[in-house]
Amino acid sequence: MSTLEYVIWHILGYAAIPTILIAGFVAVAGVSVFALSFTADKNKA
Repeated sequence: MSTLEYVIWHILGYAAIPTILIAGFVAVAGVSVFALSFTADKNKA
């Protein structure tokens, strides 16, 4: 593997960690809001 390939894979590896964490947080938040919308009190104004 050349140095350029090594650097590219290294950068992609470090960029994947925060991407996975942020995507997981957004997915869990979306599912939570969706689930809570079913249990919301619809009569309360």
